[in-house]
Amino acid sequence: MDPALSRAMARVADGLAAMGAGDPGPYASCWADSPDVTLFGAWGPVEKGHHAVTRTVEWVGSRFSDGRLVPRYDVVDVSGDLAYTVGVERGTVRVDGGEPQEMTLRVTHVYRRVEGDWWLVHRHADVPPADPRR
Repeated sequence: MDPALSRAMARVADGLAAMGAGDPGPYASCWADSPDVTLFGAWGPVEKGHHAVTRTVEWVGSRFSDGRLVPRYDVVDVSGDLAYTVGVERGTVRVDGGEPQEMTLRVTHVYRRVEGDWWLVHRHADVPPADPRR
C-alpha cells in the first residue's frame, strides 16, 4: 500500500478515536480543503463543501464523550489519485451525555491524493439495518 495512504488512514483512525471521546478536531483535519468534499452522515446530514462538512463533523463530535470509534476495513483500493475504504466503525460511546452504548456504523470513505498527500473527500455512513434474511 502507498505509505502516504497508510499515514492518511492512520490519521483518520486517530481522528475517529478522538471523535468518540468528544474531540472532533483531529477527524475534521483529515478533510481536503475543497468545495467538492461531501458527507452523507449516519445521523442524517448531507453536506457539500469543506466548511459545511467540517462544521457538521464538529457538531457530531460534540455529541460524543467517554468513548472511542475504531475502524475495520474490509476493502481498501486505489486507482490513480483516488482511493476508497469500505468497512465498519465500532466502539462504545456516550451520546448527548447518556449511558455508554455500543455503536456500529457501516462506512465508505473516499480519499483524493493532493500533492502527494491523501485527504478525505467523501464519507457515507449509516447504521446497519437488520438482515431480513434472518
